[in-house]
Amino acid sequence: MTERKSGLSYAEAGVDIDAGNALVERIKPAAAATRRPGVMEGLGGFGALFDPRAAGYRDPVLVAATDGVGTKLRIGIDTGELDGLGIDLVAMCVNDLVCQGAEPLFFLDYFATGKLSVDEAARVINGIAEGCHRSGCALIGGETAEMPGMYARGDFDLAGFAVGAMERGTALPAGVADGDVLLGLASDGVHSNGFSLVRRVADHAGLDWNAPAPFGMGTLGQALLVPTRLYVRPVLAAIRAGGVHAAAHITGGGITENLPRVLPEGLGAQVDLDSFSLPPVFDWLAEAGGIAEAEMLKTFNCGIGMILAVAADRAAAIEALLKAEGETVFRLGQVSPGAGVGYSGRLR
Repeated sequence: MTERKSGLSYAEAGVDIDAGNALVERIKPAAAATRRPGVMEGLGGFGALFDPRAAGYRDPVLVAATDGVGTKLRIGIDTGELDGLGIDLVAMCVNDLVCQGAEPLFFLDYFATGKLSVDEAARVINGIAEGCHRSGCALIGGETAEMPGMYARGDFDLAGFAVGAMERGTALPAGVADGDVLLGLASDGVHSNGFSLVRRVADHAGLDWNAPAPFGMGTLGQALLVPTRLYVRPVLAAIRAGGVHAAAHITGGGITENLPRVLPEGLGAQVDLDSFSLPPVFDWLAEAGGIAEAEMLKTFNCGIGMILAVAADRAAAIEALLKAEGETVFRLGQVSPGAGVGYSGRLR
């Protein structure tokens, strides 16, 4: 070909392939640290291979989940507090998998930005690797997309994809019955849902992210960015001990919308709001935003990040197991005839 004297290049168009390659090299050690039985290939190929049989499954059924972090990203980007966002991404996916009775096996991420900052992306992806490590799943691949003109400078978005497995015939929910006890596992804060309303409340209160948190230590931004709790290991332990009939991850929609998703037709739930205390962050949101109790219960987790429906004769043993695993556990109520969630007491 005749050499052109003043042609354009991909770099001049805003895409830096060298930066992308540098990021891959930067994150390889973090990804390698998540390796587990079943992983067949490392980062860098066109696809990643995983063998469920090598992971110990005889007749596996695969379960997949995908999610993002939502507008919580806005606070992380605006404050530069990026390290926990990757944990949020993993948690939003693997906490869903375990509700089906599945063990998370591997995870892939998608990081999209207008201009790639290797340092910032590495902080996020190192958080993803940390979330995978805590959940026992391998970070086996992902995609970094640099897209000039699609994102404002400094902005990025995240998506996560998790695949888990269970032996055929062990899927949850199964066997949910009238009288099953509802055990609630405490959340670590707002987690990753409802942040469009959270941001609206902060604006209404005239607070920026660097203001002291009205409900705790540190700045408002730091307090709100506490990562989503990872429930995989304790919930899997409870499931394997026997007696767990269903598990509900309390995300967007709160208890009101998420708990009925795991209850069969003809059964509902009775929840005693006096059985747990409303954490300070939610008390502040309700007060500063003038948010009604019913709206709180169908928007936020209100301090309960996961609910298990367990056989009544196994409730004490499962509660003790979960506490031994480091969880704070509340007896919220029980499964009963009807539909939806009925509440007694009040949030306080």
